[in-house]
Amino acid sequence: MSTEELRAIELLNRVSHGHVATSMRAMPLMAPARHVVTGGSVLLRMHAGLGYHRACGGGVVAYGADNFGSGEENLWSVQFTGTAELVDPTAPEIELFDSSPNSVDGQAFVPVFMRLEPQFVTVHMIEYARERQSQHAA
Repeated sequence: MSTEELRAIELLNRVSHGHVATSMRAMPLMAPARHVVTGGSVLLRMHAGLGYHRACGGGVVAYGADNFGSGEENLWSVQFTGTAELVDPTAPEIELFDSSPNSVDGQAFVPVFMRLEPQFVTVHMIEYARERQSQHAA
């Protein structure tokens, strides 16, 4: 793995959720997902009831996560682009996700899993001067 790929994985491991982007019936689609990194790939868990996994499985997707709402001094964003495959993860992989939500949009949560094998990885670092951040602190 390149230095950028290793950095992206290290950053991705700092947060638990991100967004999958693809297209559905020629329209852009962005859906929330929970992720874990395992064996050099990104394992995603989504709610099956929304049906978004059908647009993603077997296709090229982008998966992005960031720390924008964290309040941290320096912000970052990572994006992994590659083919997503619907999978049945192993029991140890499922345990990496910890707990599941009870519901999504009022529906009982039904997990579906996809494995993303990144072909392109992008890291963006956004740094602010300390003086500027302190102006906006409450």
